[in-house]
Amino acid sequence: MSQKDPCQKQACEIQKCLQVNNYMESKCETMLQEMRKCCARYPKGRSICCSGFEKEEREREKFKATSEGIPPPPQ
Repeated sequence: MSQKDPCQKQACEIQKCLQVNNYMESKCETMLQEMRKCCARYPKGRSICCSGFEKEEREREKFKATSEGIPPPPQ
């Protein structure tokens, strides 16, 4: 039996909020922040719900490094 995704509750809350608010992300910022906090608590890959947030974080780090003149790490 597989373990329950640790951030599934937050992911469901985001979906509910988006549906209620006509998919306006700005109205659901609190839920998005809670999801980011949950994802930060677990190792990468532990929560399938966090995969998009992990990608977002990698992109943010890459942009920050590029804007500071630091070349991105090889992939």
